[in-house]
Amino acid sequence: MKWLAAALGLAVLLLQYRLWLTDDGLGEVLRLKTAVSAQQAENARLSERNRQLAAEVRDLKQGYAALEERARNDLGMIGGNETFFQVAADAHAAPALPVSPADAPARHTAAR
Repeated sequence: MKWLAAALGLAVLLLQYRLWLTDDGLGEVLRLKTAVSAQQAENARLSERNRQLAAEVRDLKQGYAALEERARNDLGMIGGNETFFQVAADAHAAPALPVSPADAPARHTAAR
């Protein structure tokens, strides 16, 4: 009977060793739980992105407002009843040079 108790004790010790110290034990379980939670977060992000894309596709199929906005922003198109004004971005960036009153008439006559 002692040998049976010793064999069972040895089996428990071997199983505990395998559970706590090997690569297939609790360390692997914790790593997999972390990987699962990271994948769930990624899936939630992608699901939200898919929902937004589906809404955009639905808007493009059903109405012209989204299609018109897309044409304006992405393609630079304008409507038939609109006037296009192009504003130079660097026109206000350069400061004007000061003009002395003595130079003003000379410039004015030179321009004629």
